[in-house]
Amino acid sequence: MKKPHIYITRKIPTAILEPFMDRFHFKMWDQELTPVPSDVLEAETKQADGLLCLITDQIREELFVEAPQLQIVANLAVGYDHIDIQAATEHQVVVTNTPDVLTETTADLTFALLMATARRLVEANNFIRQDKWGDWAPFLLTGSDIHHQTIGIVGMGEIGQAVARRAKGFGMSILYHNRSRKEQAEQELGAQYREFNDLLEQADFVISLVPLTKETTHLFNEAAFKKMKSSAIFINVSRGQTVDEDALYEALRAKEIKAAGLDVFKEEPIRANHRLVQLEQVVCLPHIGSASEQTRVNMLRLCLENLAGFFYGDGAKTPVN
Repeated sequence: MKKPHIYITRKIPTAILEPFMDRFHFKMWDQELTPVPSDVLEAETKQADGLLCLITDQIREELFVEAPQLQIVANLAVGYDHIDIQAATEHQVVVTNTPDVLTETTADLTFALLMATARRLVEANNFIRQDKWGDWAPFLLTGSDIHHQTIGIVGMGEIGQAVARRAKGFGMSILYHNRSRKEQAEQELGAQYREFNDLLEQADFVISLVPLTKETTHLFNEAAFKKMKSSAIFINVSRGQTVDEDALYEALRAKEIKAAGLDVFKEEPIRANHRLVQLEQVVCLPHIGSASEQTRVNMLRLCLENLAGFFYGDGAKTPVN
């Protein structure tokens, strides 16, 4: 059998590829931080049997039309809203993702972002770096308590439940909203189901962990922020498009909510002059939810195992179509 040709849309360590080199011919974009240009992606995909892509790559129907020999797209992420799944299915292209391997790491980051925002850690660090620390004061950089507060998790999938486990360790009351009830989480974690609007009104911390769909686009809008407590802190580690950023900015500026911690944005990357970055009560991160070294290695290995299973085994391990 001729080795399948796999195009990888970003530079990754060759050591990760070595165990698979006897089965595949690999070619990759030679930049680590810069996305592959769309014209290069199109040209390379025409020669490829399989594609290993990132969430920054737009995989649309035109790509499948121009690359009839393409058989599989291995996506280095859980979410796949950047891929036209319907078109892939119509062109008989299998799409895979990387669930489970990043659950705990993303939950770590979610809770770290919550804590950093609540306790104003970035502000406090900058306070010293800017040489502003003159003396101790009773209310210097006071933030919000986390322990024994109420967390509201919107999207109670695997990551949401992992965040709830961490919240339980802080003695927090756990509310959640999901398309379907999670009875096991209710029993094991003491999580309580709430309708969306009720959760917004009751939670001290509102955490967005929903997938991006038509229903969740701008789920967090002007009306949603107005329902939150003025002391509430909003955390988004899902997709930037789930939030109306104009409404979030106005809610923060008008002090309708207290603060926000954001790992994702409507358009990425954002620049230093982005208006949400300019607000002191907002902590912004460059989409690093799953960015531990071991987790990223595991995600890449799962992508490669999906390719190997598809071409040489009993099928892809984690197909989404």
